[in-house]
Amino acid sequence: MSLDPRTPVLVGGGQLNQRPETLAEAEEPVDMIARAARLAAADAGAAELVERIDSVRVVGMLSWRYRDPGLLVAQRLGAWVRHTVYTGNGGSHPQALVNDAAEDIAAGRCDVVLVGGAEAWRTRIALKACGERPDWTRQDESVPVPETRPDVPMKDPSEVVAGLDRPAYVYPLFEQAIRIASGRGVDEHRSAIAGLWARFNEVAVGNPDAWVRRRCTAEEIATVSPANRMISSPYTKLMNSNNSVEQAAAVLVCSVEAARRHGVPEDRWVFLRSGSEASDTAQIAARPRLDASPAIAASARTALDLAGLALEDLGPVDLYSCFPSAVQVAANAVGLPLDDPGRPLTVTGGLTFAGGPWNNYSTHAIATMLREVRRTQRPGLVTANSGYLTKHAVGVYAPTPGDGFRRASAQAEADAVAPTPVASDYTGPAELEAWTVAHDRDGRPATAMAALRTPGGGRTLARSEAPEIAARLVTEDLAGTKLDVSADATFDLP
Repeated sequence: MSLDPRTPVLVGGGQLNQRPETLAEAEEPVDMIARAARLAAADAGAAELVERIDSVRVVGMLSWRYRDPGLLVAQRLGAWVRHTVYTGNGGSHPQALVNDAAEDIAAGRCDVVLVGGAEAWRTRIALKACGERPDWTRQDESVPVPETRPDVPMKDPSEVVAGLDRPAYVYPLFEQAIRIASGRGVDEHRSAIAGLWARFNEVAVGNPDAWVRRRCTAEEIATVSPANRMISSPYTKLMNSNNSVEQAAAVLVCSVEAARRHGVPEDRWVFLRSGSEASDTAQIAARPRLDASPAIAASARTALDLAGLALEDLGPVDLYSCFPSAVQVAANAVGLPLDDPGRPLTVTGGLTFAGGPWNNYSTHAIATMLREVRRTQRPGLVTANSGYLTKHAVGVYAPTPGDGFRRASAQAEADAVAPTPVASDYTGPAELEAWTVAHDRDGRPATAMAALRTPGGGRTLARSEAPEIAARLVTEDLAGTKLDVSADATFDLP
């Protein structure tokens, strides 16, 4: 194969699940990344590749605070790196880091790049419950700060005052908007999304790197039980991202010249043909629609065009899957059916079953995608998502290079869709657009949170802690109901 020696190629992916018998046996996150890197090099058929890494790019971690984890990983691998990156919070960072790595390699700025991340969350929480702190590496201020990537905003005041302050509340709000747009009843829609998640579970059962490989039926996923309590309607626990995991993943990206120099067999090569990014407006109230993402549509279309591929050319696909609404919005934006038996919308099993290690899930998806592209010999698509369907990164992977790696922002196309006017500090009549109800740990409906449309065409967010309102919104379809919003961002039903 005659290729430009600077053509970027992914050569290996490594993943691990840490299940220590005692807390003392648990590895800290940087050690987990280093172990995943060695697994990636073994996958590439070139163990010595880890010692030739010249840039380490680490996805932001919540388990432990490091100043420059990339430097620590390099030291553990015996690599003399000249460049490190550490991101803020956001699930789109893994794919964006791989896009960055490919661009830097093509430009000659790097030769061998490691992208990885890890979470030892269960160990951290278990130690905290015992009143202990982990004896993990601490770096003082003498360590230079690496190149950084910012957090994705998730705390707009209009959302916080309405109680919509976390993904477990916002994504079910989107789900209600999807249900209303579909015309389905409450029970019918819950069955549909449970069926979608059961299909994700089937993939996890067959994925050796998944955290949960127990088979779950659609009925089990949909049914409230002591082990599957309602979190925020319509989502039970088995429809939420599972962050209580101990996982690491890493991928190695290098130039074709480096791959050949280090003896990586060509049957291990997977080419990143294209990458694209775009963001939807960070403010939920300003979204054009709550059941759609112009940025996913634009970035996926751009990535496929850059790769010289049509949708029907794709084989394996992994859509970011923190909650069912994220998958449905992305599938609709990309143009993929939800129930194609020949092409699941995940290669891992998703964040509920394969595992949701906070910001690092998509590194696992990319590592698994390498395996699937090699197996199927067909191009694959990965979408990664930060915030509340806010920031998106897309990559197209293929067994052949096409015209080489190409990257472009899709932001201008996403911005062409006009936002909804935000009715800040609104008081007066409004119409119920979408809602969710957070439940307490005993399973009782507790707080209702809603998106409301104002007479002038704007949107405002509000909440209600009245038990009777919360109970009604769990079981009744009240879309379009006229109601009143008070000055304290609460609402009442007639």
